Amino acid sequence: MSLETLLQRSVWAQGLTPDQRARVVAEIQVRPVENGGYVCRKGDPTHAWFGVIEGLVKITTASASGKSVTFTGVPAGAWFGEGSVLKHEIRKYDVMALRDSVLAHMPIATFDWLLDTSIPFNRFLTLQLNERLGQFIAAVEHERLLDTDARVARSLSSMFNPNLYPSDDNTVQISQEELSYLAGVSRQRVNLALKVLEQAGLVKVDYGVLTILDLEGLREFGM
Repeated sequence: MSLETLLQRSVWAQGLTPDQRARVVAEIQVRPVENGGYVCRKGDPTHAWFGVIEGLVKITTASASGKSVTFTGVPAGAWFGEGSVLKHEIRKYDVMALRDSVLAHMPIATFDWLLDTSIPFNRFLTLQLNERLGQFIAAVEHERLLDTDARVARSLSSMFNPNLYPSDDNTVQISQEELSYLAGVSRQRVNLALKVLEQAGLVKVDYGVLTILDLEGLREFGM
């Protein structure tokens, strides 16, 4: 996917005027990040809003003792990091590439200009922030109430939120190790959970690719 394709899939970009779109394209920087590399680090000044053109990244943080927690994974087609940009604050999390990825960096000045000039962009951000809040509330609920199989199901289904991660594809290229980082369980436990989900007719498991057969069933699994 190219920057142009990313913008075509982005609801906020579809509402821009030709002049606004031209400025956005001219000012966005496209940067590759190798597998295991950082898009940004906790404590970094906020310089940009990020879109994933290719690959998969995770938003994570770690304590001083080294214990880490992953908040969410962000696949290609999605934008993230708007909270820190809106508040002009330092990053409160790390963003790491789970595979070789390509990111779009919208400078904070461009982001602020869109806030001042584009009603569709503001509407998009309102929806984005509301969806993000719901996502993290659900993550706390799932962590405390669901068993491991259901947590893996929720981690997988969360990548198909049509507002946060717009896509018509029912497949996701993700390894069991990558999914283990997102679900917060071991790769071996993810393997067992995927077998349970496959037997339930919710997913089809192939090497490095998962096909969603029943998204609603995946979202409700274990309830």
